[in-house]
Amino acid sequence: MFPTYDEVYQLMNALLDEIPEPFFKELSGGVILLEGDKHSPYELDGRPLYIMGEYVRSSLGKQIILYYGSFNAVYSHLSVEKLRDKLRKTLIHEFVHHLEGMAGKRDLEKQDETQLNHYIKKG
Repeated sequence: MFPTYDEVYQLMNALLDEIPEPFFKELSGGVILLEGDKHSPYELDGRPLYIMGEYVRSSLGKQIILYYGSFNAVYSHLSVEKLRDKLRKTLIHEFVHHLEGMAGKRDLEKQDETQLNHYIKKG
């Protein structure tokens, strides 16, 4: 059975405790876990492409958002340990976006775009 929202929230917070404090610099909106899922607009053949997390820059600041519903939809079959690994990987990915943004880089953003284009062509 997939962990509840509160259990995943606790897993996420434990993982956040492992991240060095300087990584949170200028992350004014912090890291949040939303209950719903998020779909990419690039779904193919009716197969949803779920977004696990995203780094958001807006006039209100910078924030990392994870989507509980997306993790549930894609990883409901995983053990808690494997789910923790997926959460960790997603958090690290979004923190890299944040750190690159502060440094004026876009390397990971370009890599994500390349992977998405590959997915679309493959579909």
